[in-house]
Amino acid sequence: MGWKGILGFEYGIVQAPLGPDISGPELVAAVANAGAIGILRAPDWESPHYLRELIRKTRTLTDKPFGVGIVLAFPHEQNLKCVLEEKVAILQLYWGEVTKDIIGSFEEAQLAADAGVDAIIVQGHEAGGHVIGQEALIALVPRIVDLVASRGIPVIAAGGIVDERGYVAALALGAKGVCLGTRFLATEESNAHPMYKRKVVEMNKTEYTNVFGRARWPGAPHRVLKTPFFMKWRNLPSNENEANQPEKDIRVFAGTVPNKTTTGDIESMVMYAGEGVGLINDILPAAQVVKRFVEGAQILIQQNFTS
Repeated sequence: MGWKGILGFEYGIVQAPLGPDISGPELVAAVANAGAIGILRAPDWESPHYLRELIRKTRTLTDKPFGVGIVLAFPHEQNLKCVLEEKVAILQLYWGEVTKDIIGSFEEAQLAADAGVDAIIVQGHEAGGHVIGQEALIALVPRIVDLVASRGIPVIAAGGIVDERGYVAALALGAKGVCLGTRFLATEESNAHPMYKRKVVEMNKTEYTNVFGRARWPGAPHRVLKTPFFMKWRNLPSNENEANQPEKDIRVFAGTVPNKTTTGDIESMVMYAGEGVGLINDILPAAQVVKRFVEGAQILIQQNFTS
């Protein structure tokens, strides 16, 4: 079954690259040390020296392999060169042409398979953060599993999965693993601001929107927590964006999430989260998240699906 590992890793659990500031070396190393796949996030601008520092710091915290995620919508050639020079175990690509490996549609899965990727992350509409696809995970995963079955490409399910029940459901759909964003955001090692983590635990509703980051990343809708600030501005006129808002340290509607060093009006910043947020009730060590998923899935299958 999927918990026995993918791509040579002990477990089929992937920590999604949670923005440049959120999935830092501490979180990635903790996930890797627990036997799962931790992924750093490259900056959204060319900064190979900074990225090299992140990679090397992570290597001081773990001797296990890990990955780096790059968003192809932003300048990335020098960052990509850095990843290759550092011989990082996994390169994860998102939101770009031809070589997408986070997939939001059946057609994109075909392109990724043709490009020769080692695995495909299938992202359902339920996912938090920036979301390409419009299809629900439960309908999308089996179609892509069938599409790439003859090529032996493992499919990894992403979107709204936060506990062992979602893990087992993804395995039943044919996935070999799961990719978790919001669940790993609410961990002790995550660089998210304490208030952001608390909101993930306390709140249970999200909305798919395009309010944040319109000027910086047009055509990139996202799923966010229904915070009071968002609810006040959820119908922001289409001609408004962060470029014409008052400039504080960060412009209003900039789409930048609060990390642990952020100060100021935290509640007015975007807080990305997936639809499974209502099932997250605690902030755990990342290793405990991995353990819960693996042991919980094994017990669930043994108790309910074996004779």
